[in-house]
Amino acid sequence: MENHQQTTTSTTHGTNTHVTAKVQPATKTSLLVLSCILLSIGNCGGPLITRLYFIHGGNRIWLSSFLETAGWPVIIIVLIVLYFYRQKNASFLVVKPVTKIYMRPRLFFEVAFIGVITGLDDYLYAYGVARLPISTSALILAPHLAFVAFFAYLLVKQKFTPYSINAVVLLTVGAGVLALHTSGDRPEGESKKEYVMGFVMTLAAALLYGFVLPLIELTYKHAKQEITYTLVVEIQIIMCLFATLFCTVGMLVNNDFKAIQREAKDFKLGETKYYAILCASALIWQCFFLGAIGVIFCASSLLSGIIIAVLLPVTEVLAVVFYKETFQAEKGVALVLSLWGFASYFYGEYKLTKRLKDELQYSQQSIEMDQANSYV
Repeated sequence: MENHQQTTTSTTHGTNTHVTAKVQPATKTSLLVLSCILLSIGNCGGPLITRLYFIHGGNRIWLSSFLETAGWPVIIIVLIVLYFYRQKNASFLVVKPVTKIYMRPRLFFEVAFIGVITGLDDYLYAYGVARLPISTSALILAPHLAFVAFFAYLLVKQKFTPYSINAVVLLTVGAGVLALHTSGDRPEGESKKEYVMGFVMTLAAALLYGFVLPLIELTYKHAKQEITYTLVVEIQIIMCLFATLFCTVGMLVNNDFKAIQREAKDFKLGETKYYAILCASALIWQCFFLGAIGVIFCASSLLSGIIIAVLLPVTEVLAVVFYKETFQAEKGVALVLSLWGFASYFYGEYKLTKRLKDELQYSQQSIEMDQANSYV
């Protein structure tokens, strides 16, 4: 999976360059597909399982935000598998001993800082999900893609093609269409103040995570070391560890640990299902974070944001299926626009890749012709 021969690569998604491990194109494509699948599972399943907790009697916001990153120890298994894979290859190729830990101190502190920001974002998001229906919280998260595009332009000098611009516009408009039916969806028994606070907190979460994705890409750019997928997994672990520590402090202050046992007994679905939901929430959200950071490694923060945006109406559909939320015509329009935007982005990438391949082939042919002429 990883060849530790250093090579500087410049992605077709922007001007940023960073030293990455030389990875076979087929392997990188497989890794990108796997990351997209994980991101899809986490992006759609995370809100549903979190809302399930609140619908049936859960009310601990700090606990919910804690669960969004608390599953990070599971990722250690991935790290162990990667280590033995590298060790096996090293023995076969008779190379120097395999490095156990790639992350250097400077990168560690940078990632820890991003982790704290992620912990804050987890709280903002959990607060919004606790107060709003999934259909409403999802549409409020719609500007996330615009925030990603804006910060990607500022932080990593993201280049935009007509196709990527079209994708951003279509996905943003599609999400905006969802906002046409936001009135009258305030949950029963919830005050207007709580509803408004949920709206504000969710919007703040979209803004903050729109900043986090390009910030991770910027961290890759200035890491001053080889970026391998193993290092990406290490970044995931440290980032989630510090996000979890941030939320743990909030839980201690709010006495959430003492309230868990009592809340489990009063949970409408039963005590066993209560703990099952907590565990499932931690695992599903890990899929989201591992997928997002993997897409950034293989492609860019913009693509990660686009995938999150295109899954927005899918989450809406799932909310209709599982929680019987209404599905207006506007949601169908949003789904079509999102798929159109997604197709536009990938068509643009296909065209760009094909053009670069043709230019490279033409350049090689020119060199060969020049060499042939020099012998005449």
